[in-house]
Amino acid sequence: MRPLIYDAAVTRPVAIVVQARMSSRRLPKKVLAPLAGAPSLVRMMERVQRVRGADFVVVATSLEGSDDPIEATCRAHGIEVSRGSLDDVLARMDDAAPEDHDVVRLTADCPLIDPTLVDLCLQRFHAAPEAGYVTNAVERTYPDGFDVEVVRREWLKRARAEATDTYDREHVLPWVRRHAPRVDVTQPVDLAAVRLTLDEPEDYRIIAAIYDALGPAATTPEIYALLVERPELIRLATDEPVATYVARMKELL
Repeated sequence: MRPLIYDAAVTRPVAIVVQARMSSRRLPKKVLAPLAGAPSLVRMMERVQRVRGADFVVVATSLEGSDDPIEATCRAHGIEVSRGSLDDVLARMDDAAPEDHDVVRLTADCPLIDPTLVDLCLQRFHAAPEAGYVTNAVERTYPDGFDVEVVRREWLKRARAEATDTYDREHVLPWVRRHAPRVDVTQPVDLAAVRLTLDEPEDYRIIAAIYDALGPAATTPEIYALLVERPELIRLATDEPVATYVARMKELL
């Protein structure tokens, strides 16, 4: 593969692009499901707006009529919104961000996203100008629902030009993962099996309970403390005992 040349001394502004669509198969319309009295997407964007290292924040949805409510919700709450292809999400994300910005990719099924974690990923990104891609979503130690991907714009553009597989276009950054120099962001305690993502009805029950208990501004330590206190809210993608993850969360408090 030919080398990708860019000026590593230049720190560009950063755009956060949040992918959102209504046509989820397992939990349709989940991005507008209510959390503490507001749509899930609005609650997530409130958290995203607290990222200190972001210069521009936008929701990227599709041109499908089924996604009109997402645009209407964003406009009603003063949230930037961009629309593009339903299936070529790679192009949709690239088009949503200003041309001179590097990009953070988030997905709208993460209404408990941690703004301090996004800032940590951005700090690692700016500290490693040789890297094209910084993420906590490959070497997984954070809960599912805390995924952050930061991509240098040159690599995003190259993926858009060269990725031909339908999977790569739909899932946005697999091509970048395979080709770009990468920095992994991990934590010392492995919570990768903890589900804090909004994907299924049971996920919604848990996330709604967290919002009801802590409010929309809850920090990650507050969320962990609640889960330690109420382990019935811990849902795992593993057969390991819940007590194992209660003990791990206690290490982070």
